[in-house]
Amino acid sequence: MEMLDIKPGFIRLKLKVPPVSIGFRTAKTAVGVSISVLVSQLLQLQYFSSAGILTLLCIQKSRKQSIKAAVSRFFACFIGMFFSSAVFWIFGFFPYSFLVLLLLFIPLCVRLRIQEGIASSSVIVMHVYMHKKPELSFFVNEFFVIAIGLGVALVINAYMPSIDKQLNQCKAEVDRLLRTILHEIAAYLKDGNTQWDGKELLQLSDALTKSKSLALLDAENSILFKSDSYFDYFEKKKQQYDILDRMLPNVSRITVQMEQGERIGEFLLLLSAYLSSQDHKNSLYEELRKIREYHKLLPMPQTRTEFENRASLFVVANELELYIKSI
Repeated sequence: MEMLDIKPGFIRLKLKVPPVSIGFRTAKTAVGVSISVLVSQLLQLQYFSSAGILTLLCIQKSRKQSIKAAVSRFFACFIGMFFSSAVFWIFGFFPYSFLVLLLLFIPLCVRLRIQEGIASSSVIVMHVYMHKKPELSFFVNEFFVIAIGLGVALVINAYMPSIDKQLNQCKAEVDRLLRTILHEIAAYLKDGNTQWDGKELLQLSDALTKSKSLALLDAENSILFKSDSYFDYFEKKKQQYDILDRMLPNVSRITVQMEQGERIGEFLLLLSAYLSSQDHKNSLYEELRKIREYHKLLPMPQTRTEFENRASLFVVANELELYIKSI
């Protein structure tokens, strides 16, 4: 917000309004509510607008979440309708009856694990209170209101845009960051390069968090053909991130350049070239085994510094073996 002086004694405020974007879920909700109200009104149902409210509450981020919401709301609405009818019949159609109703109904929903439907069932409970006549025609009317509201939400939410493009972009970004980290560690072991600030490690952590959330959403949208390939992929990358995070303190303890360190550095470059290749897993194991066998043939360290550096390299090699297993 900016203040602009127009003339003495007057100030005009200039407001900067950010652009408003309409998301896909918002558009689906608007369409679904409109269809629910239209269908209910065409069928001349009482309280037809409530079908739109049920649709509004039921459209979720994924198909799985939408089905779960619809099921919990369906049972909560029906239990609420008959339960409230009994409570109002016993205690009368008075405001204090809600005290008894909610004290009993909410714990019941929690017990049945349908607490997600408490808000939706409250709409139906209000219909019971306003109608004041628990009769068959009223219950049939409410059934259609519930069925239309939840049914339209399920139909609308059945279509979910593919997020494969986003997931593939995430895969490429995660692999790029892993490759960069391996190259930087290799440069340190081979040439003693200490210019790296480690920012890619933080970026990798953020990228993995975002990627796993998207992969979980993709899995929840795959109801009939369940596929966890993306989620499994990013879970493996998370394991690799954890290994590198554990390995870096030992790398930083290596204070002198050694032939053994250069060999490990060369291996890291090879590993970065076959980052996700299952076909080269055995050859990577074999290459690392050769390096470790070579280290065993070397003379014992002569100084404490050499001993500590070789011990750190030994730990790094152990971590690299775990890294290969995670590919």
